[in-house]
Formats: sequence, C-alpha cells, structure tokens
Amino acid sequence: MKAAGYEVIGVSKDSVKSHQGFISKQELPFNLIADTDTALQQEFGVWVEKSMYGRKYMGTSRTTFVITDGGIVEKIIGPKEVKTKDHANQILNK
Repeated sequence: MKAAGYEVIGVSKDSVKSHQGFISKQELPFNLIADTDTALQQEFGVWVEKSMYGRKYMGTSRTTFVITDGGIVEKIIGPKEVKTKDHANQILNK
C-alpha cells in the first residue's frame, strides 16, 4: 500500500492501550486511532446500530474511505463490499 502512495489508518472505539497491544500482537504496519468517544466514527457515519441474535447495540460499520491528500473522499468501500482477505486489491484496483 505504501509503495502505491497510500497511508493506512485504522479507527476504532478501543483505547490507546488496547491498540498498542493489538498492533504488537498482529504486527500491524499502520497506525490506529483510538476514537473512544466515537466522534470521528459518527462524523463519517459508521457508528451505527447493529443487531446480533436479536440483540441491538451500537458498533462500528467496517468501511474503508480512500481520501486524497487534498481531503477529498475518492472512494468508499462499504461493509457489505469489504473482503478482508483481498482488501488491499480492492483499494489498489479502483
């Protein structure tokens, strides 16, 4: 991704401490933002009501935003479109 000029930044509600452990354990080559108050996720419209086994709760809708250096959202890959095992190719092969 970096070779193609992309910077990957992940966002979740988890704490900085939790992110540090996850980054180490998974050997992530990118940064994570601790959006503990969900303000950023709400701004992007990905903090949504979810449902599992009939139980409703608030959570993050896994969505990828490709944003230009100028701050323009170039592409959105929604939760039903994200293929985790092939996600880099989804981004690189716009």
